[in-house]
Amino acid sequence: MHTIGFEKIQKKIGNFKNARVLVIGDLILDEFLWGDVSRISPEAPVPVVWVKKESFMPGGASNVANNLRSLGANVYLAGVIGDDERGAILKGELEQKGIHTAGVITDDSRPTILKTRVVAQHQQVVRIDKERVEPLSGGILGKLVEYVEGAMKDVDAVIIEDYGKGVITSALLSKVVPAAKKHSKIISVDPKEENFKYYKGISVITPNNYEASKAVGFEIKDEATLLKAGQTLLTKLNCKIALITLGEHGMAVFQKSKPVKHIPTVAQEVFDVSGAGDTVIATYTLSLAAGADPIMSAHIANCAAGIVVGKVGIAVVTPNELLDRIKRELDK
Repeated sequence: MHTIGFEKIQKKIGNFKNARVLVIGDLILDEFLWGDVSRISPEAPVPVVWVKKESFMPGGASNVANNLRSLGANVYLAGVIGDDERGAILKGELEQKGIHTAGVITDDSRPTILKTRVVAQHQQVVRIDKERVEPLSGGILGKLVEYVEGAMKDVDAVIIEDYGKGVITSALLSKVVPAAKKHSKIISVDPKEENFKYYKGISVITPNNYEASKAVGFEIKDEATLLKAGQTLLTKLNCKIALITLGEHGMAVFQKSKPVKHIPTVAQEVFDVSGAGDTVIATYTLSLAAGADPIMSAHIANCAAGIVVGKVGIAVVTPNELLDRIKRELDK
């Protein structure tokens, strides 16, 4: 990162506020129950959590939108919620943050997805998921596609956030990807391995080590298999960039006809990795939309991920936090 220079990075982060990003994907409401454990239950060998506080956060694709908004971008969100209290809470949270929600479609045949995390003494004790994951009905899919095709001309980049909950399907992608390509938009995908075949022709794919291994059909266990996997993804998907996240080993950036670039992790303390992938794709895509090249964008996204894993719960980053962390890294 030292070769890039702080002023250049600062300029690109300053451009974040001018970027417009459309996020499409599975919308989830994250509920947190915060409390303390002082004893084990007499009924079973489990901790008794005394809940002191409850909070809600946008999750799934709406967490990607929240990350983008926190960094200053103009954000448009497309997805599905249920006609229920959870859906109303989620939409309210998004609107309060200034995210455009005209593409958030209400489907009264399916509940809003809820993930409840019980956190005690800064540790997640248990997670409870309430969801239905079948594909969308034709009518709801039609409304979603209509919104996306209409919004495409007004944005700089599109993020497809696939949590495998039924929104991102071949039927949706066969309309969305060509529409984005027609308007020459950056298309980034946070993938689910079972849908890889539908992502052909996108700009950027951001799998983690496990997802990339599943997609290429062999385990990534050393430098040689990592290199092979990166090249295989580029060829198989005909995409411009494959960004493989490697946990404590940072990330690797693959581009056609260029050597792989390793970005070492900057995380000092890891409290909670939930949502780190959302932060990576949000910051990486936003950096590209703001005019940064693929390698500078990776350094910026890497620093953003290093910040969020140091926070408890689903977290976001502000431009000032990001600039402070980058400056500290450059001063080392």
